[in-house]
Amino acid sequence: MTAPRYDVIAIGNAIVDVVASCSDELIDELGLNKGGMTLVDEDQARELYDAMGPAREISGGSAANTLAGLSALGAQCAFVGQVADDQLGTVFAHDIRAVGIDFDTPSRPGQPSTARCLIFVTPDGQRTMNTFLGASQFLPAKALDEEAVSAASILYLEGYLWDPEEPRAAMRRAIESAKTAGRKVAFTLSDGFVIARHGDDFRKLIADGLIDILFANEAELAALTGADDFEAGLAQLAPLVPVLVVTRSEKGAVAVAQGERAQVAAEPVDHVVDTTGAGDLFAAGFLFGHVKGEPLALCLRRGAIAAAEIISHYGARPEADLAELMRQKLG
Repeated sequence: MTAPRYDVIAIGNAIVDVVASCSDELIDELGLNKGGMTLVDEDQARELYDAMGPAREISGGSAANTLAGLSALGAQCAFVGQVADDQLGTVFAHDIRAVGIDFDTPSRPGQPSTARCLIFVTPDGQRTMNTFLGASQFLPAKALDEEAVSAASILYLEGYLWDPEEPRAAMRRAIESAKTAGRKVAFTLSDGFVIARHGDDFRKLIADGLIDILFANEAELAALTGADDFEAGLAQLAPLVPVLVVTRSEKGAVAVAQGERAQVAAEPVDHVVDTTGAGDLFAAGFLFGHVKGEPLALCLRRGAIAAAEIISHYGARPEADLAELMRQKLG
């Protein structure tokens, strides 16, 4: 097996986060679900964008956020995701490349346009999110750079993107390429609604030995196993995957690898500002340690440190120097 060119290559939704401050009155005027996340169509997205004040536009999406954390820690990363040939597609490509991540997926001509999450932040700090998934749902298998997938130590897959048919086919092909090359496949379950729709697929991937590292939170563990008791769910799933990582919010996280169990407390945070991206950055810290061959407990600690940094401010991208933060806390 040749030496890897990338530490991690990820496939996920290519979404531009558009973030703007607003008044509570505007939330009411627009009839938005304050503090929630709502899927919208393209016309609604356009109307909401027009109603926003001055905004920041940042490349987002769960897997892309994880790669941003990994890149900040010094990992070599690449991203596969679909944008349209439009202004926001250009924003996404520029922004993700600017943080050191290779991104070479060709833009998609025509409609729908690039995915975006329009985020209205009210004075109380609540984020009201309205997501148009657009072009991100149409990543075709032919857009996959199988050579790049084969050249990465770990292929990281975003569960959210398993829902639409084309990206699901692309991810299946990517799994084949990674496995043929002797690489590892990491998968994040993303959300309970994804498991409700595709749990049988995920269980088969696990049973077939195609998932090497599985990320879940407590609710997702319960949804996948059918066990309401945490320890029962862990005992059921852990023997089926080489590495199982389960985050538990303020209760920290647990990982089990080949019978070895490690756990870590949540990293102290003075004030939790915004939990968006906490799981994404936890995965970044854990994967960074895993690629370096570090002990399970240290991988978990890295994940906890990265997650704590992200929930201490708005947005799902690190604001502190993550590598320096790790040095300070880990020595």
